[in-house]
Parts: sequence; structure tokens; C-alpha cells
Amino acid sequence: MTTRKLGIVVDLRRYLVKSMAAELLSSATVTWHGIAADRRWAFVRPGLERSGFPWLTIREKPDLWRYQPRLAEPGNAEGSKVLVKTPGGGEWDVADPVLARELGGEGIRVIKQGGGIFDTFPVSLLTVQSVRGLSELVGEELTAERFRPNLVVDAAECEEPFPEDAWVGSVLRIGTGYRCRMDVRDPRCVMVNVDPQSGAMNPAVLRAIATEREARFGVYGTTVEPGEIAPGDE
Repeated sequence: MTTRKLGIVVDLRRYLVKSMAAELLSSATVTWHGIAADRRWAFVRPGLERSGFPWLTIREKPDLWRYQPRLAEPGNAEGSKVLVKTPGGGEWDVADPVLARELGGEGIRVIKQGGGIFDTFPVSLLTVQSVRGLSELVGEELTAERFRPNLVVDAAECEEPFPEDAWVGSVLRIGTGYRCRMDVRDPRCVMVNVDPQSGAMNPAVLRAIATEREARFGVYGTTVEPGEIAPGDE
């Protein structure tokens, strides 16, 4: 088995509620179901419960970026209740009907799923080099935050953009114990057009990914060996 250094984790992010703001982490436990507490909660649109994609997301409500979830008990990732700070400054339990009504009115409801509510795979990774390369294609300085990865990696020893494409099929060891298999390149949708800071739409972002990157950007993976990870880990 050949092992080589690919880069360093520079950001670690968790999304307690699907499509809401990210939480930057100083360390995390990663289980078979991804980062502990990642995407365990999601809001469901009325009448779509049996559809393939019932979730309320940034596509339908771009200002979901501005809702900031947090754990009431930070040391109890999977067992703590989740509180959500709204753009207006209020804070509600994620399961409070008041929050559901603010998000979408009658019929919106929240669910919790212990194994996580993922579109495909439980771990997502993106490199600094890929964000820089896509920024050049779009003609705008983009941030990794826009693409909602769990791990942002600086693959500093690679001179070319999009280095993670070549990692698909490999197993990455991150830190001393965690191991993750890179399964597929990440298929992208219109959500990437939304600027997380302003909420403004730029269709050129998805257009560049579609025309230059086969509609894929970053990679998805699954846990091979659970463990602890942190920014600074190789």
C-alpha cells in the first residue's frame, strides 16, 4: 500500500440543520454517520413528504444561510437539543412550531434522523486549490463556505487546481486515526449560485461547474474507520 501526504485540514464545518448556517469546529468526532450531529435535523415542505427531495433548502429560501443553529450543550453533540438564532435576533428550539411558521408558514415541519439527512454521502471535502480554480473560471472570488463542505483541505504540494478529483477511489487517513474513503465527485445544483453572505444569485457559478467540471465540484466520502479530526491535521 502506497501512502503519501496530500494536504492539511484548514477548516472543519458542521451543519446542524440542513441548509442553515455552518458551525466552524476546532475538533470533531467522525462516526459511521459523518461528523457527530451533522445534518441530523431538516425541515420538510408540505405535500412532498413522499417525494425524493422533500427538504426546505437554500434553493427555495436563500436566507436559510442566515439562520444560525447551535447546540444547547456543546459537549453532547448527539444528545443536545438544537437552538436556532433567526436573522431577526430571536432564538428558538429547532422543534418549536414558531420557527417552522417563520420559515415557511402552514405545513412546514421539522424532522430528526439519527443517521443524518444527507443527499448522498455523509462526508464532503473540498480543497483550497479547487475554490481558487473555480474562482478563476467564474471571474469572481469565491469562498469554500458557498459549497458547504465538511472539510476544507489545503493541498499545498499540488500545483494544479481540483486535485481531489484524483483522490476518488482512495482512502484518506486524517490525523492519527480517522480514515475516509473518497467515493465520488460531488454533483452540484443551483444552491451554489447563492452567495452565503449577501444571498445574491450568480448563475455563472453553476454554469462554470456544469460546462467545465461535468457539473461536479469537490468529493463525497464515507467513513472507513471512525476517529477524531481537527484543523491542522495532515
